[in-house]
Amino acid sequence: MAFAVSEISSWDGSSLRPAGPEQSAFHRLWLGFMAARVGIAIVMLVLLGGLMLSGLTPIDMWQLTLCGSYLAAVLAVRVFSRPTLPGRTFDPQWVSTIGIDLLAFSTLHLLQPAGLNFSPLYALPVLTAAVLGSTLLALGTAAAVTLLLLIDAWVLVLEAPDYAPRLVQAGLTGGGYFVVALFGNQMAARLAREEMAARRSRSAARTQAQVNEVVIETLTEGVLVVASDWRIHAANPAARSLLGWQAKEAPASLALVSRPGWKPLAALAQRTFTEHASQNAELALDLAPGERLHVRVRTRLTPPPDAQADALCVMFLQDLREAEARLRTEKLAAMGRMSAAVAHEIRNPLAAIAQANGLLAEELDDPAHQQLTTLVRKNALRLSQIVEDILNLARLQQPPSDWLELDQTARMLVGEWQRHTQCGARLQLGLGSAGAWTAFDGEHLRRVLVNLLDNALRYASRRPGAIVVATDATEGTGEQARLRVWSDSQPLDPGVQRHLFEPFFSSESRSSGLGLYICRELCDRHGAAIGYARALAPDGSGREGNEFTVSFRTRAAVLPGSHPFDTIGA
Repeated sequence: MAFAVSEISSWDGSSLRPAGPEQSAFHRLWLGFMAARVGIAIVMLVLLGGLMLSGLTPIDMWQLTLCGSYLAAVLAVRVFSRPTLPGRTFDPQWVSTIGIDLLAFSTLHLLQPAGLNFSPLYALPVLTAAVLGSTLLALGTAAAVTLLLLIDAWVLVLEAPDYAPRLVQAGLTGGGYFVVALFGNQMAARLAREEMAARRSRSAARTQAQVNEVVIETLTEGVLVVASDWRIHAANPAARSLLGWQAKEAPASLALVSRPGWKPLAALAQRTFTEHASQNAELALDLAPGERLHVRVRTRLTPPPDAQADALCVMFLQDLREAEARLRTEKLAAMGRMSAAVAHEIRNPLAAIAQANGLLAEELDDPAHQQLTTLVRKNALRLSQIVEDILNLARLQQPPSDWLELDQTARMLVGEWQRHTQCGARLQLGLGSAGAWTAFDGEHLRRVLVNLLDNALRYASRRPGAIVVATDATEGTGEQARLRVWSDSQPLDPGVQRHLFEPFFSSESRSSGLGLYICRELCDRHGAAIGYARALAPDGSGREGNEFTVSFRTRAAVLPGSHPFDTIGA
């Protein structure tokens, strides 16, 4: 039977190779007994051959032939047979093997060439049957050997009555073989049970180790295992990514003190070993010039496996930016659900306020009172728009599947916005997408473009060309088109850039903070992408400003005749 042996690679660079059945104790015992049989055959052949050559005692050639045949038989068994676990009945393989031993040893014992006593050799088949066979085979072999010894003694008693004590000796020897057979078989069975239990424990440990490997490999939290001499015993992929660790470097090739940026980690590990207690800290690691990583680190000491081994320090690394982002996401999700519920409840009272304000305005003639009603109407409209934005986010409707010619749509939407805001020459339009068709709903694209233009108008200067709207397409294939909204406004603060597209985030107190978030959601639903960068003006003037870019998939990227959203995730 062939067995496949696989190798398991661990996250610390080592490998776990499971032991195959050829390495079992049963297999080693089988090899030992086969080697003993070969050794006994060689010794008998050499002994009888030496006696024959010396001429001290008469040795027949057939006796040497018997020893040579026995040697050939045991060699054939060793080479061509394989060990099989003992069963509850006789195994033909073991019977034939033990039968060869009994036949050869009985022939030599009964004839006793050169007056040699071969009865001790019976211990080999008895032990072989006891250790490698079943209980029935062991007792049967002991019974067969006892019968042979008794028959030999009985024949001697018939020839000479003085040999009567040989019967008692044969009986005692046979009884001893029974004890050896039973005791050896029980010891072998116990060994087999212990080995089976050890194999089950090893298999369970290996399975647990594989599960641990998968868990550690997929952890988003970095894991470092450090010794008291600063050597890194293991590091999972998350830790390597956080620390900028090259994959070609083995864990044992580096120490925490080998890189200057890791010294805060080394100090925390030293404190853990010194105080023999877990530590928690927030550290700043200078991994490269101008690159600082803020991490939250927790350390734990492992108990030493024995008195000679040292404890290890396990360090858990967590990027503070990711932790804060997850916390914000959870908070925003809860706030979003609450906001949708509140917005739904506000809409009806708000409509009643607006209607009552309209009726009141018709009855008032005092300009001061008219001014107050106008103020109420404007703020009611603003609140109504905020409520509508929140409810639109909560609905998550499937976008319509419209094909839009980007240049034509951009010209129409920008023209409407320009007339509405009366910005005049402050806005420039440059179209260059070469007739690219994009899969986007027209009303949704209007909301995206108007939102970006409103933001640009709010922060841009009043100079001509302060706002530039441009389109372009990928050269050659035309599979991607871009809509760019550029303004000459001041650079955004890095803290603002990180949260630009998050809901309810705004640098102005009067803004809901939903504009850019709605733009991103609409783009995601249509398979487009929106981003921000500090860039040069699209008109080639070399001016630097803030630019928002929307990247679309075009008809050229979709198979002919297919639905526009077959390849674009909604």
